[in-house]
Amino acid sequence: MTELPHPTTLATPGFVDGHIHPDKTTWGGPWLSRKPAATLAELIANDRATQHDFALSVEDRAYALLSNALRNGTLAMRAHVDVSTELGLRNIEGVRAAAERLAPHLTVQIVAFPQFGVLTDPGTADLMSAALTAGADLVGGIDPIGVENDLHGHLDTIFGIADRAGRDLDIHLHDGGEGGLAEIREIAARTIASGRQERVTIGHAFALCDASLPSLGETLDRVAEAGIWIATCALGADPVPDLDRFERHGVRVVAGSDGVRDSWSPFGNGSMIDRAHLLAYRTGALTDADLERVFRIATTAGGTMLGIPELAAWGGAEGGTRLEFPAESIAQLVVDRPAPTRVLRDGGEVLA
Repeated sequence: MTELPHPTTLATPGFVDGHIHPDKTTWGGPWLSRKPAATLAELIANDRATQHDFALSVEDRAYALLSNALRNGTLAMRAHVDVSTELGLRNIEGVRAAAERLAPHLTVQIVAFPQFGVLTDPGTADLMSAALTAGADLVGGIDPIGVENDLHGHLDTIFGIADRAGRDLDIHLHDGGEGGLAEIREIAARTIASGRQERVTIGHAFALCDASLPSLGETLDRVAEAGIWIATCALGADPVPDLDRFERHGVRVVAGSDGVRDSWSPFGNGSMIDRAHLLAYRTGALTDADLERVFRIATTAGGTMLGIPELAAWGGAEGGTRLEFPAESIAQLVVDRPAPTRVLRDGGEVLA
């Protein structure tokens, strides 16, 4: 009998999840039946109601998801964690506790995320400042117009918190249309004015995905000038960037899981090879170069955004940090999306 050839082992850099919500997940717990939601406000309302009904603690649910992500090759992530007057700091403390159980194999940067608003939930601004000494690393924000209806008031508050604490920002922005682009240009202007080039991220940025908007090109140039990172999750029917156009304008992109089996979506598993596959599919990747670009977005681009040299500038198969896959090439890996056969960090095998 002829033996089948031994599969080729491909060594790659580790994955980086640039946008995930581990405090909301049901991973490792009972199935969650989701209510219909047609608007952002309805999705947020469902989220608020769900957070009071979890059987497992924030730490246990986050640990289950983070462990699965680590087994699938994610070595760092940017975690957005809710802060509000209802929740206080418990979600921040729970996710930080889960992350510490997986250190040093998994690096977790936590964003203090005002899901329910800052101005519309008085007291949240003080809690966000407190979160920065309770386990959070960055200051978050959410749709200054769509949620808060006060562009300058919201940005004054979150940039002020960041200024006083010397922290970076990562802002959710779902608002579309020319209004959404105007918000993005204002964030870019404040980024430059505060000397934060390359230290601000905008998550989703759906307005940047609409080629019909007259000021899109100008806005992309402003984003590039400010060095703002754009985090895309390619989830469901959400808009996705035109990666060729973003490249032409010099806009840098990272990929993330967003919500994983939470009130927002029943989908996701924390695997960034799955997310790279989905982003490739949603953006019409066909060539090896297209597929390799998406892989970089899910790996070394995220390492650069998070400021982790070993993940940003990967040294090749001989490096101490790497993933190993049964694949012939990066392009095949993105299409086949197997789990890694080995996950190593600093030369040691990762067990989670």
